[in-house]
Amino acid sequence: MTTVTTRTVEYPADGLTMVGHLALPAGAGRRPAVLIGPEGPGLNDFQRRRADALAELGYVALASDLHGGRWFTDPEEMLARCLPLLADPDRLREIGHAALDVLRAEPRTDPDRIAAIGYGTGGAVVLELGRAGVDLRAIGTVNALTTGRPGEAVRIRCPVWAGVGSEDPIMPAGQRDAFAAEMQAAGVDWRLVIYGGALHAFHHPPVDQAVLPGVDHHPRHAERAWRDIVGLLDECMPAHHKTGRVKRS
Repeated sequence: MTTVTTRTVEYPADGLTMVGHLALPAGAGRRPAVLIGPEGPGLNDFQRRRADALAELGYVALASDLHGGRWFTDPEEMLARCLPLLADPDRLREIGHAALDVLRAEPRTDPDRIAAIGYGTGGAVVLELGRAGVDLRAIGTVNALTTGRPGEAVRIRCPVWAGVGSEDPIMPAGQRDAFAAEMQAAGVDWRLVIYGGALHAFHHPPVDQAVLPGVDHHPRHAERAWRDIVGLLDECMPAHHKTGRVKRS
């Protein structure tokens, strides 16, 4: 049985002190690494467990931060923070690059084998890293069909996988079409999976707080989306490592 070690990491970005969660697989050698961008409300224990789960599979994993350690419980307050970010690709890239620098600086990280996955606003962050030409092995997003500035998608150097709910009012059919057209025009190796009947944030378990309209959990599709993400990583950047228990450092 292997042991996963975790620790909190702080780093500056967007004028804030970000508070990320780093999970390391057992052993001492370098491993492929995954950057995780969280949902719009921010980084919470659910996203931290995603990093732990990837470390169990043999990846160095960093669950990054968006809001300087904050988790927004008020949807309007969250939108007031996230909407300006989503309208500013350079800020998204700054946030992504800062987290990526932390991941690259970890001695266990193989700098030639890094992938990025993201959810909602965190998905927009990792897509902008791709559009900035960052050397990634794979990009995977859920509920993040954001389109970039014209022509910049040609800089994406890896496969892109995207998942979305068919009933998501925040990422409706027109947004799906625009994202697909951008990826296709840029010659990206892309895939889009539409999960039937799912709403926005279907991947995230219910939270005891007010949520935006059109947001709901879909347990079956949440499991499928996670398997699809893991499958993407295994295809593009296999870890070939057994699962194990998690030890907090």
